[in-house]
Amino acid sequence: MTRRSSSTQPPLDADSPRWQLNRAALTAAIAFLLDASNLLELRARLTTVRQRLADPNDPLHAPDGQAVLFLPEVLLAELDQVATAQTLERARYYVQRLQRALDGPRFAPASDIDLHRWKEYDDILTDSLWLIERRDSSGVHRADYWGNFVPQIPHQFIRRYTRPGEWVLDPFAGSGTTLIEARRLGRHALGVELQPAMVQHVQELLATEPTPHATVAAIEQGDSLTVDFADLLARHGARSVQLVFLHPPYYDIIRFSDDPRDLSNAPSIEAFLDRLVSLTRRVATVLDHERYLVLVIGDIYRHGEWYPLGFYAMEAIKACGFRLKSIIVKNFTSTLGKRGSAELWRYRALAGGFYVFKHEYIFLLCRR
Repeated sequence: MTRRSSSTQPPLDADSPRWQLNRAALTAAIAFLLDASNLLELRARLTTVRQRLADPNDPLHAPDGQAVLFLPEVLLAELDQVATAQTLERARYYVQRLQRALDGPRFAPASDIDLHRWKEYDDILTDSLWLIERRDSSGVHRADYWGNFVPQIPHQFIRRYTRPGEWVLDPFAGSGTTLIEARRLGRHALGVELQPAMVQHVQELLATEPTPHATVAAIEQGDSLTVDFADLLARHGARSVQLVFLHPPYYDIIRFSDDPRDLSNAPSIEAFLDRLVSLTRRVATVLDHERYLVLVIGDIYRHGEWYPLGFYAMEAIKACGFRLKSIIVKNFTSTLGKRGSAELWRYRALAGGFYVFKHEYIFLLCRR
C-alpha cells in the first residue's frame, strides 16, 4: 500500500520506513548518472537526482508493479559516496553498485540476506565481541529462569543462518527463548526439554505469543540423549533441520534439577563432555550438511583453577564432524546467582588472584 500526499515528504512503504520507488524511473536515473562524461558533470546530475528524490510528486515516487524499496538513509548515503568520489572511475563504480541492487537479490549463504542491499542490515552483528547490556524483554520473553540466554543470540543467528520456513532445533529448550524468536522470524522450531514443569511453562508462553507466520513452534518433554529427533520432526512433516542451538548447562554451575540425566548433574567434566558428544552425534543426524550449529557456553573456576569448559566443548563438537567458523565473546553484566553481590565477587577475585567471569562464548560450527 502506498501513501500519497501533498506533503513535502516522499511516500513511504506502509509497513516499513522505506521509499517505494518506480523501478523503471530509477533505472533511467542511474543510466542518466552513468552517461556523464566527467566527474563535474556527474556531480551536477547527482544533484538533479537528489532533488527528484526529495520531491514526492516526481515520477520516481510513482511505484507500479515493479516498485523497488529502499531505506532513504541508505540510498542517500550511497549517493553521498558517489558525490565524494575523487575520480570518475570510482564514482561510476559506486553508481554501478547501486544499479546491481535493482537486478534482483544475491543471497548470502544459508539466509535471505540480500548482499546487493547489505548496507540495509545494520542490525546484523558481524563483529566477534558482543556487548549486549540489556536483554530483550518484549512479548513473552522472561529473565526469571536461571541460565537462559538473551533472546538477541538466537535472533541474530536465525536471521543470518536460516531462511523463512526453515527449521531450528534446540535440544536444551529451557524457557523457550529460541522457539519464541523462531516464531517471530517465520521459522519452524522444535525444542526438547527434560523438566516437565518447564515444558508446560513454555507451552503457556507460546500460547500467548502472537503467531505472525504460519510456522510451527513446538516443545517436547524428553531426554535429548535418548529422544528420536527424526521421529519428532516427522510428526510435524519435517525430515531435517537447518540450524541447531546448543545451550547446555555450564557443567554444574547451576543445578537445574535432581534428575541424574540432567547434564548439570554429570559426575565430572569428562562425563559432561561425553554426554555432550553423544547429544551432538544424535543432532548431527538431522542437521543438513553445510548448515550450522551454535554452541553457547561459559567456563568454570574451582579449587583455584580456571577450566576452559567452552573450549573443551568446542573441540569435542568439532570431533563429531563439524568445522569451526567463528568464536564470539559475549559479555554478561549479572546473573541471578551473582545479582547484588558484585562487591563480594570483587573481593573474592582480589583474595583469590583470579578474574571474575564477565563473558561467555558463542561458537559457530558448520556440519561437514
